[in-house]
Amino acid sequence: MSTPLIIGLILLALVVFVWFLYNLLVAARMRVKEAFSQIDIQLKRRTDLIPNLVETVKGYAKHEKSVFENVTKARTALMSARTVEKKAEANNMLTDALKSLFAVAEAYPNLRATENFKTLQDELSDTENKIAYSRQFYNSTVLDYNTKIAVFPNMIIASLFNFKAEQFFAATEEEKKEIKVQF
Repeated sequence: MSTPLIIGLILLALVVFVWFLYNLLVAARMRVKEAFSQIDIQLKRRTDLIPNLVETVKGYAKHEKSVFENVTKARTALMSARTVEKKAEANNMLTDALKSLFAVAEAYPNLRATENFKTLQDELSDTENKIAYSRQFYNSTVLDYNTKIAVFPNMIIASLFNFKAEQFFAATEEEKKEIKVQF
């Protein structure tokens, strides 16, 4: 075999290798985006349920105006958030506001007994479970992607083509605190 042919084959093998790694990284990045869109879908579902829940509680607790305003502000913040960090922050703010709303609802036994409130509460609970699953799936996908761009030789291709590490959808310090249940 001639030297130019060997050099040509080596260059061809190198190009095919880079092409393969690049496509692998692009596919991993697309999985991260798809996983994030699943969180977005569930957060949207949650924000769609909230006005109905607020209206139901309002009928019983008209004097709890600040609670309703906080829920509305948090919902608006979540709907306008665009980045992973902003969505996580707004999600945590909405979770806190909903805790206040449910605390208000606890003071009204007739409200808790209504079918509409029970249905909305069940739907919200189901959505919260889906959000938790979506967050877990997203974080697993981000871990896979971040690992792929950090290992050798992928890191060379990742840096050449400007692949950046993605952020995890993390819990806040408030969410990590131990919950004390008292009866």
